[in-house]
Amino acid sequence: MHHASSRAAIRLAISALIAAAAATGSAHAQSNVQFYGLLDVGVESLNHADANGGSVAKTISGGMNTSRWGFRGSEDLGNGLKAVFNLEGGILMDSGGQDGALFRRQAYVGLDGAFGRVIIGRSFTSVYDTVIAYDPMGFAPFYSWATSGPATGPSKYGFTTGYDNLIKYAGTFGNFRFGANYAFGEQAGNTEDSAKAGVTGAYKLAIGSGTANFMATWERNNGNTVVATGNRDENTVWHVGANYETGPLKFWAVRRDYNLRAGRALTADVEATTTWGGVAYKPNEVTTITGAVYHIDVKNVAAGRDADPTMYVARYRYALSKRTDLHVSAAYAKAKNGQLTGLSRDDAGYASTQRGVTVGMQHRF
Repeated sequence: MHHASSRAAIRLAISALIAAAAATGSAHAQSNVQFYGLLDVGVESLNHADANGGSVAKTISGGMNTSRWGFRGSEDLGNGLKAVFNLEGGILMDSGGQDGALFRRQAYVGLDGAFGRVIIGRSFTSVYDTVIAYDPMGFAPFYSWATSGPATGPSKYGFTTGYDNLIKYAGTFGNFRFGANYAFGEQAGNTEDSAKAGVTGAYKLAIGSGTANFMATWERNNGNTVVATGNRDENTVWHVGANYETGPLKFWAVRRDYNLRAGRALTADVEATTTWGGVAYKPNEVTTITGAVYHIDVKNVAAGRDADPTMYVARYRYALSKRTDLHVSAAYAKAKNGQLTGLSRDDAGYASTQRGVTVGMQHRF
């Protein structure tokens, strides 16, 4: 990322806000505020849960989705323009605790109209907004490596789900969807340090008796300049992917390339390619059966030290109503060369294999 691109991103956001404000005309204030939430809790049985090879059974928060609560709303400003806002925080259902800062998931205001939507504050990244539709497990906190891999290597090989200090644009024009975001680094004297940016595109196309969606994304996250080297960590992530839905079947396939260029001296770069695919079968309105495979090709490590883990997942979902679901998931992960791996993105691995089963319930309000 260069100074010019940073300035261009700022100019783009300001121009969009000014154009939207100029289009308001006479305002007809009609506000709408919604209190909402999603509660997902269950039980997990897991082997190889410690260095002694022990198993564990535990209550989990979020088997199929991360639990959250929030407020969102809009105000009609006239001529098709709306002011929008969202405040959203995470919930730990196993303890009743707060998952991060009060509104860590989202805290923004913005404008929405024919031009698209522009928001500013804390929110999910444009890459997250796009890639979530291409994960068979829907970014489930348990048993998905779409956001990242197992937390057992030098890096999780994933991408950033949310940014602070964010300006984000999203627009839909016919069958094409476009997104872009820029997060200020807020480092005095250097606009590139800690700055972050992303661009996404997706296209919908009718093929045969079904519908296909194609996407591509790019993301760059900068660290701060290291005085000793004059360089900074630079993390770049690409995605390309597709899904296809026809009748009761839906298919997914995605490739992600991850590269972390180290700013510190004598520190190796980190590289990996993650691929995943899956299929879902919905024989009726209340039942969905999903299978998925995630694989990480670990690169830039010594011979015989690459874990190259693979995870296999199956999930059964039964809808008790439009708001309430029961779900059962099972997963198995394995690594090469005796390296450690695990199912979770957050918990350490203690063996070269791990298997787990979750049973849970989700309710939306």
